[in-house]
Amino acid sequence: MSKRKKLSYVVLTVVIILIIFRLLLPGIVKRYVNNTLQDIPGYWGHVEDIDINLYRGAYVIHQLKLDKIEGESNIPFLDFEKSDISIQWKSLFNGKIVSKINLYKPKVTYIFEEQVKDSVEPTNEDWSEALTDLVPIDINKLNIEQGKVGFLQFNKSPDVDLYIDQISLTATNLRNVVDKEQELPSSVKATAISIGQGKINLDGKMDLVQQIPDVDFDFSLEKANVTALNSFTLAYAGFDFEKGNFDLFSEVVINDGYLKGYFKPILTDTKIVDAFGKEGSNIFKKAWEGFVGFFKFIFKNQKQDTLATKIPVEGDLNDVGSNIFTTIVGIFKNAFIKAYKGEVDESIEFNDLEKEK
Repeated sequence: MSKRKKLSYVVLTVVIILIIFRLLLPGIVKRYVNNTLQDIPGYWGHVEDIDINLYRGAYVIHQLKLDKIEGESNIPFLDFEKSDISIQWKSLFNGKIVSKINLYKPKVTYIFEEQVKDSVEPTNEDWSEALTDLVPIDINKLNIEQGKVGFLQFNKSPDVDLYIDQISLTATNLRNVVDKEQELPSSVKATAISIGQGKINLDGKMDLVQQIPDVDFDFSLEKANVTALNSFTLAYAGFDFEKGNFDLFSEVVINDGYLKGYFKPILTDTKIVDAFGKEGSNIFKKAWEGFVGFFKFIFKNQKQDTLATKIPVEGDLNDVGSNIFTTIVGIFKNAFIKAYKGEVDESIEFNDLEKEK
């Protein structure tokens, strides 16, 4: 046999092996992913299918699901319809091998931990580390389309069911590939629709390449129908709303592990449901709702029909609390001096925290 013919057989054999490997690769990756998800303590996970695209340096996960084990039943925790994980080729010109992730219709349902009974006690690190293992290269860009985050609690009466829907989020330069000298080189922008059809906007900058990330976030939720919060207010405060709007504005900054921020909730044109006209309302509930209604009348801004306050948070990340005295002062300020403006104050700057610490 001639050397040329022998070389042709070798090349043909290698090509056949590569084709077979390419055909088997999705199944191999799928088994690895399923084994990883099913080894998480307190959880059970599964993926439906995986596509491999060697040309893009990418693989696509279809129908990734992760359930939390609750005794003999499973409660949905993560449900990602489509996850596209690929190499960010343009970062190679900056000397970094990083990835980008596109998540389509991801759903996250958080169950408050106090209702977990007779189950393995999982930790956030268990599932987050497992999902990180599915992406072997550092993530530099994240896109989310039509996402949803839900918050459930079943040991209250009534059950608490809150959610944020239609989440559209873009986070870039997470691994600080470019603008390395910038204080907060990563950016994140997001929009969403809250329960009660409120409009959410998030705009922020970050530096994630350190143990405690630095962040500077502005957040707003505007014109949510306050009656959508009735399950929450009934469970925790013992009253519900008949009508009204709810707004929330916030700024949060973390600089070198020190946090400072505020939350500014505003209730507009609200009316509490009259307990005296409701069937099954006992005398204590009627008395409580009467007191709440009186409190709301006394401390609201009568001219603009708003009840608002500003709740500050400040401290290190192991001891973040709210200043109750300042909160009470804020109620009086809104009631008797002026209503808070419905906008982000832009009153907290990232560089100011170093001076204040």
